[in-house]
Amino acid sequence: MAQFYSDPAREPIDTALPDAEVFYRSAKEMRSFGKDSVWYNPDDRAYLQPGWYYWYCFPGCLPDSDPMGPFATEAEAIEDARDQD
Repeated sequence: MAQFYSDPAREPIDTALPDAEVFYRSAKEMRSFGKDSVWYNPDDRAYLQPGWYYWYCFPGCLPDSDPMGPFATEAEAIEDARDQD
């Protein structure tokens, strides 16, 4: 998982930490987490689609949001996260 700043203007600040992660999840990985995971939608009775996702979190901490995605590329996921901020 690659960490990044949802607001790139914070990157040069010495005390600022990256506040988001971007990552790829395959269908096989999602199934491996099981039906009690965030990767399963009980309303649709299906796993989420494979692709690039992001969520907000600080290094070493649990996510502060659900996964957002899927996106076709890592760059698209990061761009979406930065558009939300």
